[in-house]
Amino acid sequence: MRAGAAGAAQPRHLVLVLGDQLDAGAAAFDGCDPDHDAIWMAEVQEESTHVWSAQQRIALFLSAMRHFAAARREAGWTVHYSALDAAENTGTLAGELGRALQRLRPSTLRLTAPGDWRVLQALRAAAEAAGVPLELCPDRHFYVSVREFARHARDRRQLRMEYFYREQRRRHDVLMQGDAPAGGQWNFDAENRESFPASGPGAIPAAPRFTPDALTGEVMALVRRRFSAHPGTLEGFAWPVTPEQAHQALETFIRERLGPFGRWQDALWPAEPGLWHARLSAALNLKLLDPRAAVQAAEAAWRTGSVPLSSAEGFIRQILGWREYVRGVYWTQMPQYAERNAFGAEADLPGFYWTGDAPMPCLADALRQTLRGGYAHHIQRLMVIGLYALLLGVRPQEVHRWFLAVYVDAVEWVEMPNVLGMSQFADGGLMASKPYIASGQYIKRMSAGAYCRHCRFDPGQRTGARACPYTLLYWDFLLRHEAALAANPRTVLQVRNLARLSAAQRTEIRHQADQWRSAAP
Repeated sequence: MRAGAAGAAQPRHLVLVLGDQLDAGAAAFDGCDPDHDAIWMAEVQEESTHVWSAQQRIALFLSAMRHFAAARREAGWTVHYSALDAAENTGTLAGELGRALQRLRPSTLRLTAPGDWRVLQALRAAAEAAGVPLELCPDRHFYVSVREFARHARDRRQLRMEYFYREQRRRHDVLMQGDAPAGGQWNFDAENRESFPASGPGAIPAAPRFTPDALTGEVMALVRRRFSAHPGTLEGFAWPVTPEQAHQALETFIRERLGPFGRWQDALWPAEPGLWHARLSAALNLKLLDPRAAVQAAEAAWRTGSVPLSSAEGFIRQILGWREYVRGVYWTQMPQYAERNAFGAEADLPGFYWTGDAPMPCLADALRQTLRGGYAHHIQRLMVIGLYALLLGVRPQEVHRWFLAVYVDAVEWVEMPNVLGMSQFADGGLMASKPYIASGQYIKRMSAGAYCRHCRFDPGQRTGARACPYTLLYWDFLLRHEAALAANPRTVLQVRNLARLSAAQRTEIRHQADQWRSAAP
């Protein structure tokens, strides 16, 4: 291993690499070389405690960081790395950067734009305090820059992902046949909403598992020592922590699970956390995997006839559409976006979100698998976990902090708009055109009744001893927000159903919903 010459001397550029920027080709490295420049990385307590991060999430970030640092050292770079358990570690990114700047005194700091507003402000303040210029470099990992998104949004009365997505399909020539979308339509939502038969999903190829190596083993031991009181467990930890593993996970998904993915991407089934989903979001968000590689692989599989167009398009839309769109919303709306609360929700997050001991099997299953493995697919997040919090009236900021804490793929730029905007509708419609509200009948339909068969609640009942909490709270939500929902063209039909209720039925719904809230664990 060749040691970089910058290690013993004052580096020209100190390249700051954060835990979600593990890309050796990032813009911050442009014009840099190991003989004159150095890398700075830091593990700090703050990044695991500003929200009560789950053990799998902490271990994934730290392991991927240590593997990246080792690879850069092997490539000849000097890496100034603050280990979490070092005696002198200050516990904050700003503190560790300040310490490094006092010792190294580089001419310039270079940083690829981070994914968290809070982190950007902290690092800027530390650089300013030390009097060292900080050069912020664009994040080439994404198809669309923040400035490009701002131009897209500037003259629009309403932002809508669908129109943004079509622009990107045309611009990057993805799933196009000349000037027209492949197959003659832009999305295949109608074909991608099936539930499983009553017999279940059948045999599903397992997602690849990556046995922890010695470096990951060291991290897991550290997490057990330092964060044993945090949610979850490290049992079964098998996430990709290197680019090589991330590419292997992508190849396996394309070959074995992408084909059926489209048809059943919205389906639910007990004790099946992965189903046909890719489980690549963590690798994408830590920059172990380039989104272009994922998009190109899916399109190539369709063009060679390996997978149906509906599956390829459904997968690509999540990357080229939603993923790019939510990043644009985050960076053009922060910091005010973080405080949005359009429905004025003020309830506390139920305690069972941290234990999984929810009274409904569907919610308990989604919560337990999340806490156990740091993962749930998008319908579990949106239409089971998020839906219950929305209907209950939980403060959206509490829901946001929970999601940020428990999921291995949670980085604030992607998590916050998805939770505050899409899941909780706290932004009043900036990101999504309607609140995603439904009764327990939706969960019954998308799980082919598998959860409801062994549940003490009936999704068809809105009041009474067996009323499903989702159904009860759905009708209560319609009553509480009747005026706002009636003004939205996409929810007006749901509100019209209130006309079927008598005054006594309305009173009973409100009364029972209040009782449920007051008794909620």
